[in-house]
Amino acid sequence: TLLITGATGSGKTTLLGALMAFAPPTERLVVLEDLSELSIDHPHVVSLECRQPNLEGAGEVTLTRLVREALRMRPDRLIVGECRGAEWADLLRAFTTGHQGGATTLHATSLRDVPMRIDSLASLAGLTSHQAALHTASAIDLVIHVDAISGGLRRLSFGVPFVTQEGALRVLPVEEMADSTNTSGG
Repeated sequence: TLLITGATGSGKTTLLGALMAFAPPTERLVVLEDLSELSIDHPHVVSLECRQPNLEGAGEVTLTRLVREALRMRPDRLIVGECRGAEWADLLRAFTTGHQGGATTLHATSLRDVPMRIDSLASLAGLTSHQAALHTASAIDLVIHVDAISGGLRRLSFGVPFVTQEGALRVLPVEEMADSTNTSGG
């Protein structure tokens, strides 16, 4: 399961669409978004979009509700265009209950800032920091951070979420994992 992070306009959504296009053509991709902007070149994509309430305040369909309803559609990959709120907790629950191979994006300025952003989103759903850390470390296999640099180029950083002995969420950059492996006597 992938988490793609970056600042506004860094290319998170474009990268997500490009990566999901590599899913096997036999897989069903269920894409959930506030506003449809994710384009995936894949033969089996089902896209669902949030709906604002009508003038009487009825008929609203939130991203949280879409996440819950999408699980009934038996997705091989559940993809949320961008997590901005309490839907983060529902998405984590989906990813930790057998819906492997999903992906989403969220705003963060660096790999180091990802835990703080996740903690903020999880608190909107009533999760404690420790619960958010445990669920995230279990659900997310890889964090890809996108930085826009001069000339339209992008720099990617890779990290793996883990829970510290104190129970806090951290994202360990992949190069630090390699360094610790190389210096541990091997």
